[in-house]
Amino acid sequence: MNAPSWALPPSLQVEQRGAAAILTLCRPEKRNAIDDATIRGTGRFFDAVPECAEAVVVAAEADHLSAGLCLGEMSEQGAVVGIHHSRMWHAVFAKLQGCGVPVIVVLKGAVVGGGLEPAAAAHLRVAERSAFYALPEGARGLFVGGGASVRVSRLVGVQRMTDVMFTGRVLDAEEGLRDGLTDYLVDDGQGFNQALELAEKMAGNSPMSTCAILHALPRIAESDPETGLLMESLMATVAQSSPEAEQRMDDFLSGKAAKVAQR
Repeated sequence: MNAPSWALPPSLQVEQRGAAAILTLCRPEKRNAIDDATIRGTGRFFDAVPECAEAVVVAAEADHLSAGLCLGEMSEQGAVVGIHHSRMWHAVFAKLQGCGVPVIVVLKGAVVGGGLEPAAAAHLRVAERSAFYALPEGARGLFVGGGASVRVSRLVGVQRMTDVMFTGRVLDAEEGLRDGLTDYLVDDGQGFNQALELAEKMAGNSPMSTCAILHALPRIAESDPETGLLMESLMATVAQSSPEAEQRMDDFLSGKAAKVAQR
């Protein structure tokens, strides 16, 4: 891959697989705990996703996605420093969520605390059966600071997040699928291949449809109903008027494109 000048730390590696750029977290000796260098490197990557990439897969070395924030970096932080630190994480995960291409994250082993927060910012989550989820901040006298109070609560609901934070409850892979934390559940060792397959499938969508799904759909969901419906009408009209949409519709009507069928 002809990579931009990301100046990534040793904890991050990038490669290209087909239509997807692969961003891999590489701190297995720390169960892939996330330090500030990793966060800043992630931000630089999502600032300049390779032009050849039509999707991004976020993966991790060894057995765990991430055991969370590297707590050693929190020592002796004052309130102002703590706020700026939290806002730095927010800014990076906003770049992930808004980078312009679909982002799929592979979940396995520990997906805990600060490790769950980037996963919640991704567009699709593929979990292996080894995955487990927790937000242990409450037991440590802390509160989530990387966006979980917004993104995780939207996925699982405020009540489930309240339960997990108050009690230290750990959700297994089946519970994560049931509660909306993940979109796909596969056997151990199959998450990366499933994510690549999804990336290739999404890369085949039209750029306008991809843009609408990534940027319009979340805002429609957060709008009042009438504003959301108006935005939907505008986006639908823009999408269907593109030359690529017209060609795809012609292919469908002429029998060149596959029809929807049950698997």
